Amino acid sequence: MRRELEYRYEGEGTRKYIGILLLFTRWPVEYTRAARPCAQEDRSFEGFLHYLAELEVAQRQRKACQRRLKEAGFPTEKEIADFDFVALPSLNKKRILDLGQSHFISQREGIVFLGPPGVGKTHLAIALGREACRRGYRVGFFTATGLATTYAEAREERHLQKLERAIDKRDLIIVDELGYVPLGQGAAENLFGFFSQCYERTSLIVTTNLPFSQWPQIFGDERLTGALLDRLTHRVHIVEMQGESYRLKKSKKQKEGGKTTKTKS
Repeated sequence: MRRELEYRYEGEGTRKYIGILLLFTRWPVEYTRAARPCAQEDRSFEGFLHYLAELEVAQRQRKACQRRLKEAGFPTEKEIADFDFVALPSLNKKRILDLGQSHFISQREGIVFLGPPGVGKTHLAIALGREACRRGYRVGFFTATGLATTYAEAREERHLQKLERAIDKRDLIIVDELGYVPLGQGAAENLFGFFSQCYERTSLIVTTNLPFSQWPQIFGDERLTGALLDRLTHRVHIVEMQGESYRLKKSKKQKEGGKTTKTKS
């Protein structure tokens, strides 16, 4: 194939440039993929270079996206397309799809998913985060308790500035399960510091099972909670999700299926 292409462009005096191009192309397979169609379509050498460059860019973009998805630390793969909107008729599907365009990140806005356990808050948070990765944004995923622990360890090991620099490099950070476990004073102060750092600099997605009025239960201090909510709810999309737990419904179906099987047998 290399001989074929060199022969095809030999009259244009470009053989040496093809050799140089191959040295700087990280994926020789792209050369083979580009050579045949370009030769068959009788493209100019410039057309071949353009086509090869497009393949190179596409490959680099795919690899960069894979790196962003990996470094985000998502606990599982979730997509908007897999979400059961029928089970939550009160949830505005168009609104979720619009948020999936990731415009809220460039505008330094946030999202808070409010609702009982099992309605899909984490699913949508991860799905929006993965979509952001595909659009070129750097994302980080933490549980609320995990983030508080990370801060505590960074303070203890005197690496707090290093952690804050790492957070500054993220365009979007997801804080999952805020409110499921009460926080001690130190953890509450660490999270307050985190939210203060992100204010109008880094977009946030927060999932919680508690309404804002009950957040003092999480942080144990009304003044601290008030200051935190003042920052968090500024320029934020609040998405309330009400419905029966997916896990509970699945468990019920499994039990009903087991009863049916026993009855038939």
